Amino acid sequence: MALPETMTAIDPAGPGGPDVLVPVTRPVPVPGPGEVLIRVYAAGVNRPDILQRLGLYPMPPGTTTIPGLEAAGDVVATGQGVTRWRVGDPVTALLVGGGYAEYAVAPEGQCLPVPPGMRFDEAAGLPETYFTVWSNLFGLGAAKPGDWLLVHGGTSGIGVTAIDLARLMGIRIIVTCGSDGKCAAVRQVGADHAVDYNARDFAAEVREITGGRGVDVVLDMVGGDYVPRNLVCLAEGGRHVSIAFQRGPRAEVDIGLVMRRRLVLTGSMLRPRDTAFKASVARELEAKVWPAFADGRLFARVDKRFPLAEAAAAHRYMESGAHVGKIVLTVRD
Repeated sequence: MALPETMTAIDPAGPGGPDVLVPVTRPVPVPGPGEVLIRVYAAGVNRPDILQRLGLYPMPPGTTTIPGLEAAGDVVATGQGVTRWRVGDPVTALLVGGGYAEYAVAPEGQCLPVPPGMRFDEAAGLPETYFTVWSNLFGLGAAKPGDWLLVHGGTSGIGVTAIDLARLMGIRIIVTCGSDGKCAAVRQVGADHAVDYNARDFAAEVREITGGRGVDVVLDMVGGDYVPRNLVCLAEGGRHVSIAFQRGPRAEVDIGLVMRRRLVLTGSMLRPRDTAFKASVARELEAKVWPAFADGRLFARVDKRFPLAEAAAAHRYMESGAHVGKIVLTVRD
């Protein structure tokens, strides 16, 4: 098919507030070896996009400056060596960047089929959180059925994905939220327990909920002074998995507690990982999680949609903390 030479994209000239997110014209990218070109119908909005906009989340060398770590659409061109996907295939993809645009390239192995009956604007919000939660909870965190899990920020995209995956895999989950209303919302999503961290000491609540045992895994996005409080929540042999540090990258840790209770402190960043690792996560998700979308055990949780031209409003909405689930940019009908 004939493709245009240029496209509309959000590509800030420099760091700043949401107002730097304005539509501009950019060349349509060309897929390299092992890559596909996706005609984007929708793109997910994630917390790292905000950090990138602020100049606090540097892109890997050679990466496009267009933000957007996930997108869904149909394949319109393939690079040399692509074998899985053909022109016309509907896919949702984990990107290293470039989702806030009419076209984006993705490595072949980081694409997944759009689940049957799911719209592009729903599928666009799946990859970033599902890749992140799956690889950290079941990889680094070694979570298994019957375990207890603690997740902060239960109404975020990561939070609702963790709830859904925990419920799917038979893991009991405690989440923290900033209000009674949000606690009620995550209970509706499927959390076993929800704690208002502004009203109660979450560490004490976790110990009470688990009968003094503690949780097996903490999936932490907060960092900073939450880390020592998280460690108190862990059962013997528990795993603390850091995936972000909204309250700062430094923490004071009681090594004696770590040693006595044989705790594991680990963490990861998804964006810098190589394509082979991300492709392996995609294969696991397609085999173990994607069937649950097809049979109705899982479904996309989109809170609000914004047109691509209103990316600034989408960022303001995310920064307000009002959402429950994913925020999505719609690029075309």
